[in-house]
Amino acid sequence: MSELIVSSYNIHKAVGTDMRRDPARTVQVIREIGADIVALQEVDRRFGDRRGVLDPDLLQSETGLTPLALTDRLGTRAHGWHGNLLLLRGAEVEQAQAVTLPGLEPRGAIIADIRMNGQPLRVIAAHLGLLHQSRLLQAQFLTKEIDSGDGRPTLVMGDFNEWRLGAGCSLMPLRRGLRAVKRSADTIASFPAQMPMLPLDRIIGCRRAEVFDLRVHDSALARRASDHLPIRAALRLSEAQSAVV
Repeated sequence: MSELIVSSYNIHKAVGTDMRRDPARTVQVIREIGADIVALQEVDRRFGDRRGVLDPDLLQSETGLTPLALTDRLGTRAHGWHGNLLLLRGAEVEQAQAVTLPGLEPRGAIIADIRMNGQPLRVIAAHLGLLHQSRLLQAQFLTKEIDSGDGRPTLVMGDFNEWRLGAGCSLMPLRRGLRAVKRSADTIASFPAQMPMLPLDRIIGCRRAEVFDLRVHDSALARRASDHLPIRAALRLSEAQSAVV
């Protein structure tokens, strides 16, 4: 078994609750978290040339995390794919792809097959839509991506824009696809940053990628840096090589 720290963080284009855009502050929050795998959302401006808001060199020097390169799908100025960016520490990247998600809004996800400390892991980083029906379609789409994999453990992270926990939760197809261990294990309030009430951000694993010790990263800097607080968790990977679950 091996354990990693993983995190998901909607950086709100580096615009904080004080309405200031401060990318260096965002980088410092990511440094505070100290994770090995980080899924970021809203890393690019929404309009115009959609350029990225972070300094990749500063990000790497301050945090030790390397942005996953997706140069075949990104514009010349964007950091992410539909605003999604995956940061990795010491990972061997076997393959990665950017996919477009169904739904009324333009949404996407990054799917990466990597090895951490020699152990295989599929990481899906996504930002789901605002509409319930779109999220349902997107969860079904990502479930097919999980099923099409090579059987390695799978971790799904991102801002899923879903606060429901029961039968009406749009993430149920995804949870069934992962055969996630416990719904409560991936649910914690992270929005809004100043007084978290809604569990919009999620980290969901499977039985061979066990998520535990889930918490918000609640620091004075994090409360100012974005309208979302980052969430982080420990991830325990099983060495078994049979099925995803």
